[in-house]
Formats: sequence, structure tokens, C-alpha cells
Amino acid sequence: MIATSEYELVMESAGLVDRSERGMFVVRGSEAADFLQGQVSNDVEALSPGQGCYATILNHKGKLRTDLRVLRGSGFYWLDTEAIGHAVVRHMLDTYTLGRDVQWEDVGEGHSILSLIGPAADDLVDPAPPAGEHSFVDTGAGLWVRTDLGVDLLCSTARAQELRAELDVEEVSAEVAECVRIESGRPRLGLDMDADTIPQEAGINERAVDFEKGCYVGQETVARLHYKGKPNRHLRGLLLSEPAERRAEILLGDKVVGHVASTCVSPRLGPIALALVRREAAPGDTVLVDGVEARVAELPFERA
Repeated sequence: MIATSEYELVMESAGLVDRSERGMFVVRGSEAADFLQGQVSNDVEALSPGQGCYATILNHKGKLRTDLRVLRGSGFYWLDTEAIGHAVVRHMLDTYTLGRDVQWEDVGEGHSILSLIGPAADDLVDPAPPAGEHSFVDTGAGLWVRTDLGVDLLCSTARAQELRAELDVEEVSAEVAECVRIESGRPRLGLDMDADTIPQEAGINERAVDFEKGCYVGQETVARLHYKGKPNRHLRGLLLSEPAERRAEILLGDKVVGHVASTCVSPRLGPIALALVRREAAPGDTVLVDGVEARVAELPFERA
């Protein structure tokens, strides 16, 4: 059950969520940019220090292995990914950097990510990062990173403990953070997209894929679908009549067109969900979820 007070806090002010379970890596070396450029789907070489991007690591069929954030610092790259993507990133670094001037560290054990969510996030940090998602400032004690919902503080675990006291901001539950993510229509690895998902299906092409950069694993399939094809599925929102369980079938007429992925009961919108649904289930259509009517919606969900 989502606490209304916590939800109102992140809507009107700011709350803190600990996301230190994410995998975290630092990559250095004269060939680091060239190496990453050939592994991930976005244009790493175009980044200037203080900039970052969202990207994916794909298999040869263009399907997701993991997604990640890439930040370019002065003489280093910072990578962080969902906990379930940790092994994928580590394997990439361990296997494909051999023989290259690339050095890397798995730094997750000694580092933390504190997410400030809400419109007042900037008021809590000094300096605040520049506008533009993934832009950041290197404070010397950590990286303060612009997100779509506020500011992420990337720092040592010891510094994170100090920041909790200095910020004096209320911590909110993971459920509240997930509700805000679902409302914004951002898919999450392992919930809304997985190893059977192509980036375009999940609606992340615009954020995660650069179609003018050089070759990377999975590029041919992703580019062909983008320029010549249409995905069979799209990430959509569901406005539910009643709360639904994850993996519940979605029916359009007598045909199963998808399954419920992330879901919550939003204090603002009521029961909602994200789902990869077949393209014949268009926004505005009425579908059945566990026998109860739901309406397919564009993402992000409209604000009341």
C-alpha cells in the first residue's frame, strides 16, 4: 500500500530513495571511449566531461542484455546498471577489454546511489547539476547527476552516510518511487523489458540508441527495424478498473495481446500498469485484465 503522505512529498517537495543495489563500475584508459562505443547502443564518444547518456547492451539479435547509465568524467567513465544487469556489464568488461588500454573496477561494494525525487531536489544540493538528464557535477566527493525525476548522488558509502544527516530529507519507500516511475512510463529491466525485448518495443530507442554512430553488437537488427519495420509490440499504459497482479493476461476480444508488467495503485490515477502489448491493442482500446475492463493508454500517463 502506497503511503499518500510519501507520494505527496515527492510530488510537491522531495524524498530520498536508496538505490545502492545497482551495479557500479569505473572505466579508464586511452581506449575506454572507443571500447564502450563498440559495446553499447548510444554514442559514448560524443559525450563531453560532465555529460552522460542512457544506453543498452544488446545481443547479436538486437535484444536486451541490460540497460545502463554512462557518465563521462575527467579521465574516467562511470557505468551503473540494475542489479540483475551487474553480471552482464562485468562480463563485457572482463572479456572484451583484453589486449586494450582499458582498466576497470567494480566499485559497487564501496559506493552508494542516493536518489532525490521531486521538484525540490535541486534545493537540497549545492551545486545542483546542470539541466538535461544525465548531466552532472563532480564535487570531488561524488557525482551529482540530473535524472528525469530529480538528482542522484553517487558517492562512497561513507559519504552517503554523512549525506543522509546533512540533507535531513525524509526517506520514502521503494513502492512510492516505483509508482512515480510507472506514472512517467519509464520501463524497468526485469519488470517491463527483458532478454526477449528489442529496444523499440520498450519505447527506449529515442533515449538509448544512436543511429548515426559506428558499429556495436546488435546494431543491424535494431537499425533495420527502425528504418524498415514495425515492432509487433509496444510499451503501453493500462488504466485498470481494479488492481491487477503482475503477469496477468491482457485480452483484446478473445486474443491474448500481452501480460501486465509493473503495476501499482497510484494515489492520483488509481490502479495502473505498464505492459508490452501487441500493436493491435491501440491507445484508447478497452481490454480485459483478469476479466475486468481496462483502457490502453499512451505514456506517460496524463496528469489530472
